[in-house]
Amino acid sequence: MPQQKRVRFKEDGLQVKNLHHLDSGAVYVTLLVVVGCGLLTSYLATRLPAALTVGDLEQSPNAFIAERAWASMKTLNDLGPKPAGSQANEVMAYEFLLKEVQRIDASKHTSQQLDVDRQTVTGAFSISLLNQSMTSMYRNVQNLVVRLVGSDARHALLLNCHFDTVAGSPGASDDGASCAVMLEILRVLSRRPVRTRHTVTFLFNGAEETMLQAAHGFITQHPWAGDVRAFLNLESSGSGGKEVLFQAGPHHPWLIGAYARAIRHPFAHTVGEEIFQLGLIPSDTDFRMFRDYGEVPGMDFAHIANGYRYHTRYDSMDFLSLDVLQRTGDNVLALTHDLAECDELASTDLPVGETVFFDFIGLVFVHYSATMGRLINLAVVFLSLVVPLVGFARTHFNDVFREVAFGLMGTVFGTIFSIIACTTIARQLDFIGKSMTWYTNTHLILGLYCCTALLSHCFVYLFLTTFYTNSKSNLSLGQMTQARLVGVNVFWSLITLAATVAGYRSGYIPMVMLVCSIASSTLTRLFNASRTHRAWMYIHLACQLPALLWSTNFYNVLIELFVPITGRFGGSRNPEMFVSLLAAAGTLLCCSYLIPFIAQLRKMMNLTAKLSAIIVLTIVLACLSPLGMPYRDESMATEPTPQRHYVTVSHTFRMFHDEFGVYRSSDSGYFFQEMDRNTRATIEEYVAPGETLTPMRQMSTCQTDVFCALPFYSLWHQMRFNNYWLPGPEPVYDNMVTVAYLGTEQLDPNTQRLLFSVEGSIQSSIMVGPKEGVQLVGWSLLDHVPTPAKFGGREGHFIFITHGLPGKAWNMTLDMQYDQPKATGELVDIVVTTKFWEYQHMHTAEFDQLLARFPSWSHVVPSVALVSVFPL
Repeated sequence: MPQQKRVRFKEDGLQVKNLHHLDSGAVYVTLLVVVGCGLLTSYLATRLPAALTVGDLEQSPNAFIAERAWASMKTLNDLGPKPAGSQANEVMAYEFLLKEVQRIDASKHTSQQLDVDRQTVTGAFSISLLNQSMTSMYRNVQNLVVRLVGSDARHALLLNCHFDTVAGSPGASDDGASCAVMLEILRVLSRRPVRTRHTVTFLFNGAEETMLQAAHGFITQHPWAGDVRAFLNLESSGSGGKEVLFQAGPHHPWLIGAYARAIRHPFAHTVGEEIFQLGLIPSDTDFRMFRDYGEVPGMDFAHIANGYRYHTRYDSMDFLSLDVLQRTGDNVLALTHDLAECDELASTDLPVGETVFFDFIGLVFVHYSATMGRLINLAVVFLSLVVPLVGFARTHFNDVFREVAFGLMGTVFGTIFSIIACTTIARQLDFIGKSMTWYTNTHLILGLYCCTALLSHCFVYLFLTTFYTNSKSNLSLGQMTQARLVGVNVFWSLITLAATVAGYRSGYIPMVMLVCSIASSTLTRLFNASRTHRAWMYIHLACQLPALLWSTNFYNVLIELFVPITGRFGGSRNPEMFVSLLAAAGTLLCCSYLIPFIAQLRKMMNLTAKLSAIIVLTIVLACLSPLGMPYRDESMATEPTPQRHYVTVSHTFRMFHDEFGVYRSSDSGYFFQEMDRNTRATIEEYVAPGETLTPMRQMSTCQTDVFCALPFYSLWHQMRFNNYWLPGPEPVYDNMVTVAYLGTEQLDPNTQRLLFSVEGSIQSSIMVGPKEGVQLVGWSLLDHVPTPAKFGGREGHFIFITHGLPGKAWNMTLDMQYDQPKATGELVDIVVTTKFWEYQHMHTAEFDQLLARFPSWSHVVPSVALVSVFPL
């Protein structure tokens, strides 16, 4: 059959019919396929196994029973917020867990041995995040440690959860559900007639939300910690859904092997591990303590769905289900049993190295070594270039090369212009005060940014078609498209190579896309379909279905993960820019192998006009309709999406002293922490209309006092975010942490030791700011002095202090070194902050009135803070 020549359309828009042209119906079918794949992967992401009840025990005596775990979670949930140091955490939650363990002990099989230890621990360590370090100190925090002794008791597997919560949140998912799951796993294992080969230790820790302190106390001080050979850490950064394995090892591939053997419902991706380790998620877990201080390998699991509810009042069992507990329990129980029986737990000579691991939409789990991954990536890159070109063996090389270059340039320039277009819209929306309109209705992202990215690719192809296409080419329009798809292969090959060379294991993402393209080229060649008008298209689309399921799954997961996180990004970063880039990347990933077909459309301008109309309509809806309102409360939506004011409102009283400890002055007010881009607008509109907020960095104390003499709690949040001060009346308080100056010892001509007594069992912090020409060279808190944090042009040492059970006064020394003699008051500034969480009786009427001004869709965590400042 003679080949059909490609005929370019005339200036007046009339076209000569070409058999390779596609009607507009092809566009709608393709969009339906893409949307259908997205809906399918979204459904699969929320599909959970049916929960088992007590009635299923007869048929499944060794199974995880979600109904029993649900009862435990309900008790913890009903206790309300349980911050470390509170009565709810230190007494009520702890005693409930202890009684549950005692009940399990009473009902265990006679062949089992269950040991219980109540650990109350004090310690300190330095921790660094965002290139700033601080000292974390804990006193009398509690752990409940239980071990189910194995037949070989020398080696143990550790399971960890935490029962404390942040203030203002019941913590049903973070982390009450995990503790309930662990109780049920302990119950199931303890009732089996045969012991596991290795011991299984269960750690219910009582101070995780306070910089991972209780886990540090266990791994560094508990006598059973030395037996631990691996751990499973159960966490949450959302509220329900599937638990994802997002950290493993490090450098222990045998753990991933155990996961592959045991897990019934896989959800794990290497890219999640790399995202977390890059610091893109503003959280940390006890994994760090076990890894860094115990040098123990392990796996980190977390629920990530509905991150809007994380650390809010909505993290309650009202928004969870039995099915969530069943899925998590099934997986963790199976993995616990596998690890407790495996040879690796007792071995001291295990292979080390990185692992590439991923699941395909929860149906199949794949894993291989990073070394093998590099070889696979290189082989796939090679085949993705060679296999398609074999089909053009009898075609003029110059024509093929030109179209391959067309496909590569179209993809590269389309990507560049899509980024430019999306970020331009993002900047403009932020400029007019319409940031985060997609926060609740994430489907708006499709119209705002995905359609914009697709339109940019269309315009690039229109431009290249007009000015680059060779009208004298010997290739038919269909063959041109096939050659341009090779150009897309070249693009993803370069991405895969770059990721592989840079050492990123997540290069498997484009590699899978290339595998689907290779399959398409191979089948086209086998069926000799490359010269047909339509058959090769059907083969290509069929091979793109798994690629679309793969890519739309990533889009759904990343949107579900990162959109809620923008609610705690702080106000200094524009979330529109971040989400627009995410959407542009997602559009490229999902549509890159469909975009070259644009040139085959009979009426290309119709597509661009419709995309433009969708974009304009979406912008209008986002800016002018209730759909663009970012936040919802429970009365407005079944899935609330509150605006966070977490640790934002501190009713603060500051006292300033002179170098002799004499009272000098004081002030008071409200300290607002800016959690998202719209926080200031909310405060100015609802909370303090007509009043002037002073940005933290513009306060006079930021020029004179260490860390602005403000009630810093989480050092990194206050340093990163734009916080605000509003003058107000003094709070009511009945106690506080005090630092009494006891005197000075002259260690040598250039070093003085300052002695203090610290009293008070409340959450607090001490900030130490050496004066000019003075250094802190030693102290009693640690055996070393961490690198000081820098803020406002001044260095200082931040000491974060958590009290669990009340304790006695304790002593602290600071060794200050200087070159020249210093007078009294010229050595160091000391700032002591006492932070009262869940102390509603300290709220004044004015404070309660201010809190009542916040809109219903806000989540506000109030606190009272006292700050004492004095120089020495």
